[in-house]
Amino acid sequence: MNKNYYDKEFELRYFEMDEFGVASPTTILTLLEEAAADHCFSINHSLYQLGEKNIGWVLISGFMQMERYPKYKEKITIRTWLSKYTVIKGFRENIIYDEQKNIIGRAKGLWIFFDIKRRRPTEIFSDIIDRWSFDNEESTDCNISQKINATDSPDYEKQFKVYRYDTDMNKHVNNIRYLQWVVESIPAEIADNYYLYSIDGSFISEANLGQTIVSLTKNETNEIMNKSFLHTIKTEGTDKICATAKTIWRKK
Repeated sequence: MNKNYYDKEFELRYFEMDEFGVASPTTILTLLEEAAADHCFSINHSLYQLGEKNIGWVLISGFMQMERYPKYKEKITIRTWLSKYTVIKGFRENIIYDEQKNIIGRAKGLWIFFDIKRRRPTEIFSDIIDRWSFDNEESTDCNISQKINATDSPDYEKQFKVYRYDTDMNKHVNNIRYLQWVVESIPAEIADNYYLYSIDGSFISEANLGQTIVSLTKNETNEIMNKSFLHTIKTEGTDKICATAKTIWRKK
């Protein structure tokens, strides 16, 4: 393994497929998280070891773009690395390859090193910075630090309850769940005839166990081949915004 990146191979399983027989967007995001977790484990700072110290990594913004989604039993490789750090955060890059080494997807995330007990960012351990793969090459030129405005005039709206299985070991609603809430707010005629090409999202505040979440979706463009939507996730009955996102859907 090149010291500047970490490779993880996956074989797509039956339960990871959507109704059309390809991996779902939430599956891809799950595999990206799994590759990142294994990368942490490889330097002896697994998420569970960090959790014993009341420390974790929290995603505050991210981007994913898929040229196509892999099929059942297809093998893919996720290459992941860190492109830059500050004292409390790091940018994780990802490229997804098929078995022929073609690039089928790219992703990028801004992660904060987080004190779970105090509920605030904390300084990244020097040992992590010393041992982790690092390369200033970027997987995508998407600016994931750019603000995505919330929408207050949605074309579609759907509610979800926050259950215990929606939260992770940091006691946050897992970012995969936010993606699921966004995707499920898309009208059926779009979900059936288009695929999620890209999502650019920002996480603003925490959603808590037992709360009701409202997923708001607004049409941004209405072209035949590409559809663009703006999304806002907020808690019911309040002005508290948990997340914002922009998605692009391409004709199948």
